[in-house]
Amino acid sequence: MSRSQSCCFLGIIITIYFFVFLHPLPNTFASPTRSVCLGDQRDALLELQKEFHVPTTSWNKSTDCCSWEGVTCDDILGKVISLELRYRKANTSLKSSSGLFKLQHLRELDLSFCNLKGKIPSSIGNLSHLTHLHLTYNLLVGEVPSSIGKLNQLEYMDLSYNDLKGNIPISFANFTKLSRLNLYENQFTGGLDIVLPNLTSSTSIQFYCNYFQSFSTDLSGLHNLFSLDGSNNSFVGPFPSSLFMISSLQFLDLSHNQFEGPIDFGNTSSSSMLKQLDLSHNNFGGSVPKSISKLGNLFSLDLSHNNFGGPVPRSISKLLKLDYINLSSNKLEGQVPHVSWRSPNSSEIFTEKCANFAHNSFSSFGESAKLGMLELLDISSNSLQGPIPQWICGIIFVLDLSNNHLSGSIPQCLSKSNNVILRNNSLSGSLPDLCIHDQQLQSLDVSHNNLVGKLPKSLIKCSDMRLLNVRGNKIKDTFPFWLGSLTYLTVLVLRSNAFCGPIYNASAYLGFPRLAIIDISNNNFVGSLPQDYFAKWPEMSLAWNTPESEKYLGDHFYRFHDDSITLVYKGVDMDFVKIFSGFKAIDFSGNQLSGNIPGSIGLLSDLRFLNLSGNAFTCNIPPSLANITKLETLDLSQNNLSGEIPQGLGKLTFLSYINFSHNHLQGLVPRSTQFGSQNCSSFMDNSGLYGLEYICGESNHVSVPTSSQQPDESLSEPEEPVLNWIAAAIAFGPGVFCGLVIGHIFTSYKHEWFIS
Repeated sequence: MSRSQSCCFLGIIITIYFFVFLHPLPNTFASPTRSVCLGDQRDALLELQKEFHVPTTSWNKSTDCCSWEGVTCDDILGKVISLELRYRKANTSLKSSSGLFKLQHLRELDLSFCNLKGKIPSSIGNLSHLTHLHLTYNLLVGEVPSSIGKLNQLEYMDLSYNDLKGNIPISFANFTKLSRLNLYENQFTGGLDIVLPNLTSSTSIQFYCNYFQSFSTDLSGLHNLFSLDGSNNSFVGPFPSSLFMISSLQFLDLSHNQFEGPIDFGNTSSSSMLKQLDLSHNNFGGSVPKSISKLGNLFSLDLSHNNFGGPVPRSISKLLKLDYINLSSNKLEGQVPHVSWRSPNSSEIFTEKCANFAHNSFSSFGESAKLGMLELLDISSNSLQGPIPQWICGIIFVLDLSNNHLSGSIPQCLSKSNNVILRNNSLSGSLPDLCIHDQQLQSLDVSHNNLVGKLPKSLIKCSDMRLLNVRGNKIKDTFPFWLGSLTYLTVLVLRSNAFCGPIYNASAYLGFPRLAIIDISNNNFVGSLPQDYFAKWPEMSLAWNTPESEKYLGDHFYRFHDDSITLVYKGVDMDFVKIFSGFKAIDFSGNQLSGNIPGSIGLLSDLRFLNLSGNAFTCNIPPSLANITKLETLDLSQNNLSGEIPQGLGKLTFLSYINFSHNHLQGLVPRSTQFGSQNCSSFMDNSGLYGLEYICGESNHVSVPTSSQQPDESLSEPEEPVLNWIAAAIAFGPGVFCGLVIGHIFTSYKHEWFIS
């Protein structure tokens, strides 16, 4: 090429550069920075607008549809590639002719929380470019169409919280690019044998709360799997141990199924990252394998509610990262497992340390342990014998050793714990001085032991005390008026001891400002009560579920396990409402209290249970009882009450049990649905009562005199057992605190990871 030719060529290059880069070509040839919505896409969206009730303020015909709310277009082609209509209340079904299926370039579709009904149409398969599909929280019913398998580009699919049924289509096996699959909270049945092994790109598979029955035996090919939750299904057969070969797996939950047989951790990957393992509520048997020590990264292990037997292998102590272990409700024997608790790292999410070994057959504590920051230790309902070891002191929150065969005295150091449950043992001696050096004790349940002596006055230093239960011992003391100074005391149970003397002393009575439940029954209390006695119990007149009344409970007080009141009626235990959901109760039965029933009882408007039976109360039933509009149980039997039953009691619509028997009552019995539903024996041995024919019927041969007559004969039906209530179950519960903490944190973390 000559010099002139070279110069000519260079000139051409410069010219092209000048026109192309300094003077751009018209828009028809340039790449736009933002596309204009094509007509067919706009028309399809306008059809959808009618189906999903999208307001014109969001989708306005006069504007470019690519700028509409929830709509994203491809920058070059002007095709809709993303559509988000969540929370648009469609209240209709998706039809095959819907404008939705004309948007065939869609990559992301979110129709969650749209109240869609009916089946998923087979036309869903037309959206073959979809990578993200969200249909959660609708009313989609029926089977998933097999055409969904055409969406082989899917990376995320969420069909959770619907009413989908039937088998998972085999075409799900086409989802080889799928990273996250959510099928939970539906009614799917059948198996996952063919589908799961093919989801090789999946990091999260969630299908809990369905009715799946069979599980693939080989899932070792899911090399990317991070979390799998198949809990609350109907899986049977052996455990798919191939899951332990997936080194990337960190969260595995197959609880609440019907798996059976032994578990083998032998094939566990040497690089296993498993952090949480929940196999509770199944039918696994045999022993806990020694190979469990291979799961060195576990922070949470739950094997509860199975049929594991024999001793727990010592190798479990090698799980140095454990924060939570639950082996309760099995058939385990021997020594209580020794778990090595490490000090928490401040950067870790899971720091609460809990151990639940309840409902087994452990017979000894074994070697001592440095429990450190342990929040809960539950070894209740086992076969533990001997004294309580000193090394067990210092549990920060809950220590539950109830329902064992422990003997000896109660260590004073137990007051270092917030909540101590020792009920149903053979402990003896006196209660030790508590809260001398530590004032953090919130609840103490030592019911059903062999304790003697008096209540230690040091209890007055337990400024955070909420619950005190000493029922069923041999404590001989006077009524502890001084406990009224405990600002937060909510439950006081002195039942079935040898307490004596009056329950009122004008110079010592401080009132119980927060008392919601008191049971002093079956003691030797005597004396009368002033008319304003109950005026000093303001908590009984407050609705429990108000924010103000929750403040004084503290952060943990409401976390009860067996927090129900059990009422024994006709020999049958009836589980009443939860204590801290509004239950307020007074039981003074089985004493020698006399005089009038104070009229101030009517101030306790939130009271649910009142038992004053088996005393020596006299005079009339106070009409103010009719002011306790939430009253469910009223027992005034076996007293010396006279006069009429107040007619206002007939208006108490929540009353389900009434007993006025063995008194000297007279006059007309209130006529109401509540009174009419009672047993005839609830009114026996009151010779002056009349108007009982609608309760007792004519077959009882009870005469029904007029208001100026007396009945010819009294009721003669055999008496039923006196109603009483058992507060033995009111204590902080084994495992619930940690279950709430671990469960809540993991659920939050799981949702953040898998759903966001």
